[in-house]
Amino acid sequence: MGSPMRSKLELVPKLHEESAATHARPASAPERVLFLVPAESDDKHSGAMPRALGRIRSAGYRLLKQSLDLVLGSILLCCSLPVIIAAAIAIRVESRGNPFFIQPRLGLNGKMFGIFKLRSMYIDARERFPEVGDFGKDFIKHGGLDFHVHRDRDPRITRVGSFIRKTSIDELPNFLNVVLGSMSLVGPRPETSDLAVLYGDCLDKYLSVKPGVTCKSKVSGRDRLTKEETIRIDLAYIENRSTVTDLKILWETFWCVLWCRNVVGENPVIAHKPHTDELNESAQLCIANADKQA
Repeated sequence: MGSPMRSKLELVPKLHEESAATHARPASAPERVLFLVPAESDDKHSGAMPRALGRIRSAGYRLLKQSLDLVLGSILLCCSLPVIIAAAIAIRVESRGNPFFIQPRLGLNGKMFGIFKLRSMYIDARERFPEVGDFGKDFIKHGGLDFHVHRDRDPRITRVGSFIRKTSIDELPNFLNVVLGSMSLVGPRPETSDLAVLYGDCLDKYLSVKPGVTCKSKVSGRDRLTKEETIRIDLAYIENRSTVTDLKILWETFWCVLWCRNVVGENPVIAHKPHTDELNESAQLCIANADKQA
């Protein structure tokens, strides 16, 4: 009777022979089909991986944005309260009526909400200055986007109103909208429903994100931009938005507000489009990117 070790060693050649014989047999049709399935599955997995990573990045961005809106928005609202109260008192002293102004605007996915602002016009501006007309109807009647939204001189605006517009104090109550969740710190400015027709086929994309207190167009030219340039810059932001971009816009907004940059529009309601070289480098880059995407 041989040793167990020897008997195991004698089995090795037999196992090799059986394995060679098995691999030498031609594969049947079903075996070939089963062999091809994993390769097809690998292609599906390789395509699904970038999509999964994209969804994770998108979810992470939304989470960070919501956290930033809630935390920083609450801090900015608390810090702004003394300025808001002082401005409200000054508005009330100069003209009668509620110093605060709530206007319906288009929000995320077209849902209407009330935007909070400090009143910069006379409470009876329409009756007092009927010759000024309705800006929204004038814009739509113009049939294009080559115009500026703001005027140098508007008789409907009070002296206090002119100051709070120039310093952006009138928009400080927007931080309450941010805390309530109807707005974000960074995003395209919310539009009124009567001017939504100006956005054409771009309206759905424009409404696919929360409107913001500040946006790329505000730090790229603001009142000096035509409506067309504003829309193109904001659409470029929507296509390329990120946490880093939002932080940069917030930082640039601080300096723009501090130095009151680009807060004066053209005098006529319908103005000629400014030359591209008059815009800053950031605005030119955004417009160029929007043209490429179009």
